[in-house]
Amino acid sequence: MQTHLEVMKGDITKVKADAIVNAANTSLLGGGGVDGAIHKAGGPQILEACREIRNRQGGCKVGEAVITTAGNLDAKFVIHTVGPVWNGGKSDEETLLANAYRNSLRLAQENGVTTIAFPNISTGIYRFPKDKAAEIAVATVREFLQEPGTLERVTFVCFDEENYQRYADLLKNASS
Repeated sequence: MQTHLEVMKGDITKVKADAIVNAANTSLLGGGGVDGAIHKAGGPQILEACREIRNRQGGCKVGEAVITTAGNLDAKFVIHTVGPVWNGGKSDEETLLANAYRNSLRLAQENGVTTIAFPNISTGIYRFPKDKAAEIAVATVREFLQEPGTLERVTFVCFDEENYQRYADLLKNASS
């Protein structure tokens, strides 16, 4: 079975998928951007689940991922992953970003997810260059999907036109 890769422009909190990915921070307690929007739209159940994870393991490290309920969102799960803050490429940011995607996909498979939606991880306040982030995201997802699994559809949800165009070009230029 071939997994369908797609890109859309929009609000990830409105996407219907088994799991949506949250570009979280290490505290898991919400923040700005995608993180704040997901916590707001999903309601207090997500924050409560994040607090339980914090109490158990002390947050989420950069490149790692954890899974919670999706609360009021049109999804079963929210997978919270922490992307790296861009530091000029001197702190292994590319590997850490790839790990954020890979660990999110692994958690999705372990939980029987068939459809997953990703935001553009680390490209907002964390300042990861959008072109590099898009290339890493698409390459990492494609590599992960070489192994058989449960995923039928992976959607990259872009909030802005610049990222949308970048992902559309990457997906068009190399058929999935």
